[in-house]
Amino acid sequence: MPPIEPTRPVRLLDRTAVDLRDALAAGELSAREVTRAALDAAAAHEELGAFVLLDAEGALARADALDAARREHGDDDTASLHGLPLAVKDLTDVAGMPTRHGSALLADAPPAVQDDPLVARLRKAGIVVLGKTTVPEFGLDSYSENLVGPPARNPLDPARTPGGSSGGSAAAVAAGILPFAPGSDGGGSIRIPAAACGLVGLKPGRGTVPTDEAEDTVRTLTVSGPLAHTVEDAALLFDVMTNPEGLGGRTLADVRRAAEDRRAGTPHAGARIGVSTVSPFPPAVEVGLARPALAALTRAGALLEAGGHTVEPFSPYYGERYHEDFRTVWTSGLLRAPLPPDAEERVGAVAASFLRSARAAGPEDIAAAVARLEDWAENVRAQFGSVDVVMTPVLAAAPPEVGHFLALPPEENYAAQCAFTPYTSMVNVLGLPAVSVPVDRDEAGLSWSVQLIGRPGAEGRLLELAAHLELLLAG
Repeated sequence: MPPIEPTRPVRLLDRTAVDLRDALAAGELSAREVTRAALDAAAAHEELGAFVLLDAEGALARADALDAARREHGDDDTASLHGLPLAVKDLTDVAGMPTRHGSALLADAPPAVQDDPLVARLRKAGIVVLGKTTVPEFGLDSYSENLVGPPARNPLDPARTPGGSSGGSAAAVAAGILPFAPGSDGGGSIRIPAAACGLVGLKPGRGTVPTDEAEDTVRTLTVSGPLAHTVEDAALLFDVMTNPEGLGGRTLADVRRAAEDRRAGTPHAGARIGVSTVSPFPPAVEVGLARPALAALTRAGALLEAGGHTVEPFSPYYGERYHEDFRTVWTSGLLRAPLPPDAEERVGAVAASFLRSARAAGPEDIAAAVARLEDWAENVRAQFGSVDVVMTPVLAAAPPEVGHFLALPPEENYAAQCAFTPYTSMVNVLGLPAVSVPVDRDEAGLSWSVQLIGRPGAEGRLLELAAHLELLLAG
C-alpha cells in the first residue's frame, strides 16, 4: 500500500465524525451504509494489520437494528453516536468476542460474556462495534506488534510502526476505516500513535472517565480517551465517554463556540504556555530530538503566541530517579494480572523480562518506588502550576520501521522506547490531562505533533486550545 497523501487526511466517506453523526441524524445516511463503508475500507486496507478480529455479520446486524429503531421511533437524542462504527483495542472486553491481549497465553480465550463498562456506554450512545484492534502484548509497548498476529502498520508509511499500544486503532482511523476510536493510555498509548499517525489524541486526567479505575494513585496509570482526525471529533467522543448517562454535547459545544468566536475576532483570554524539551528520563536514558520534532514545537509556539497566548521557555527539574521508579511501577502491573506460573516461558521476550524484574523487585521495593513517584508527582505538579499549559514534543524521532524494537534485547528495547517517547509517561504519573496535536508533515509525509499538558480537570480548556492551534495551522 502506498503512503497516504500527506496533505489530505483520509476519512470514512470523506467526512469527519461530527459530519457523519449529523448526516446520520438527518437521515442522509443509514447506519448500514456507514457500517458497510467501514467494512469495505477495512478489507481494502487489510495489509495495515489494524484489526485482529472483524465481526462484519454482527456489525451489519447492529446497524440494521439501529436503522429500524430510528424508523420506528424517530430521532433519539440519547443516541448521540447513532450508527457510527468504531473498534475496540484487544485489551478491552466486548461481549461475544475474545480478549487476547496480544498474547499467546490467551490465544484460546473464550468470547467475553459481557461488555466492558466503557463499551456498554458507547453502545448506549448508538455505536456499531466492528471488531478488535491490534495491540502489543498486554499493551506494554509503544509499538503494536506481537507474536500471535500481523503487526499494525502506519498508513503514512506502511513500513513503519503506528506506535502503541493503541496502534491498531490509530491505523484504522488514519486510514479512513473508522471515523474515530477509543484508546487507552498508561504511558502514552493514545498520544504516541496519534502523533505517529497524524491524529488528535486526548489522554484525560486520572479519574475523569467514570468507567476507568477510580483510585487516585500513581499506580493507576491507565485512562481511556479518544483518537480522532479533528479536535471536534475528539470532543464528540470524549463527551460520550465522560457523561454519566452516556450522552454527549458539552465539550464539543464549548470547543465549537470558542472556535467560532475566534473566527469572528472575539477577544479571548490567552493561556500562559511553558515550552519544554526537558525529559525526566536522563541521565538513565539519553534523549535526542530529531530536527522535525523541534521544528514542530517551534512552529506551534510561534503560532500560539501570534494567536494571543503567552509562550515562554519552561525548564522543570525532574531529578534523576524517574526512569528507575517508573519502570518498577510500570512492570509491577503484570503482577496484578491472573497469569499462570509458567507465564515467563509462554510470553514474548519483553513481557518475560518485565515479569522477571517485577517478581524480583518484590512488594517492598515496589511500595518504595510508588512512594517516591507520589512525592515526585506532587513536586512536578507544583512546578507545572506556574503556567496554564506545558507544551512539549510527543515523539523524539520518527516512528521506526516495523520490527525495529522487537529485534533488540529486552532492556535495549525498553530504553529505546523511552528515548522514542520521552515526554508521555510522566503525564500518566502526574495524573494530568494531555492532548497530542499534529503540527507538521516532513518531506517523507510523516507527521510531527506537540503535546499540550493541562491542569487537573482542564480537558475542555485543553481541547479549546488544541482547536485554536488547529485553526491557526489552517491559516
